[in-house]
Amino acid sequence: MATAHDRAVLQTIFSPTTPFGDVPGLNRAEELIDDDSAFDADILEQVKDVELQGVAAAESGDVPTALERFNQAIKALPQRASAYNNRAQTRRLQGDTAGALEDLERAISLSEGTGRTACQALVQRGLLLRLACRDEEARADFEQAAALGSKFAQQQAVLLNPYAALCNRMLSEVINKLRNPEVPGPQDPEGEV
Repeated sequence: MATAHDRAVLQTIFSPTTPFGDVPGLNRAEELIDDDSAFDADILEQVKDVELQGVAAAESGDVPTALERFNQAIKALPQRASAYNNRAQTRRLQGDTAGALEDLERAISLSEGTGRTACQALVQRGLLLRLACRDEEARADFEQAAALGSKFAQQQAVLLNPYAALCNRMLSEVINKLRNPEVPGPQDPEGEV
């Protein structure tokens, strides 16, 4: 089994833009999940099935059917965040960025910024905000999603952080100089370069 140090080394190798030892989710005991305990179990299972149908329809390119399924799920359990997040993706596929942002806001609000759906919604909203050149807001969403364990969000937050970018560039230059030290030029007879 890998130690924390081993995971930190691997994280540095595979994600060189993150600081050494910064391994998202390292101290998490369990997988990030949504708390659906407040919902009736039978209705919840039906809604999850309808959402899966919507996801399958969207993946096959049948956006109208996907939208219909997500609307059904929202109608059945309007206080559950997942269907809003999924519908946001469908709206985005339709080119309805405003509608997608509205659904993502609702998903984040209903999830209270915790759980799997919140993490996904924050990443998606961050991407839409970044496309709209609203980088500060996007970075805040990516940082929040990174805190929930999203490695992609962590990378995006670093890319949008001007100080981190500067530090990473300087660190890369130092490492490059260590790997490729400059060979001293020929010396003149007096030992001066």
